[in-house]
Amino acid sequence: MDSGFGPIGAPQALTDPAFTRQYFGNFSVDVEPRTGGAFFLRYPDGRVHISGKVVDFSPPRRFACTWLVEGVENFGELPECLVTYQIEPAGGAARLTMTEAHSWEIPPAVLAGGQSGRPAILSGLKSLLETGKPLTVAMAPPEGFMEAVRRVIADKPWLREWRG
Repeated sequence: MDSGFGPIGAPQALTDPAFTRQYFGNFSVDVEPRTGGAFFLRYPDGRVHISGKVVDFSPPRRFACTWLVEGVENFGELPECLVTYQIEPAGGAARLTMTEAHSWEIPPAVLAGGQSGRPAILSGLKSLLETGKPLTVAMAPPEGFMEAVRRVIADKPWLREWRG
């Protein structure tokens, strides 16, 4: 995503609770802005949806943290993943690249959840930065996603992969 971050810097756009709430489906990011700090993605009522630890906080270029989904029943059994935001100059704008890394081979039906949500969230951020107004995007899990996650949680393939 290329965008001009304007008066709000890239790290703040990714870590400020009031700002993130505007483009992250009313969820807010709550982070201790330092390597080793805590990371939370909170529901509008303050409950924790995702928790993690800050792995790298190197403003203005990089922010990486682990994600563990706690706010959906049984999702906390899934291994955490690493989410990295890389910010690079792109002419008069900035290029934001978000990546997600996993320690196990994830079935496509499970990956589909993030693959459908991330573009909507990043588009909302880009719109907010460029126009001052967030996008209103209705988001729901892709068809078959919840059942695929239930199967994976029951089967725990990461344990087989880890044991080799």
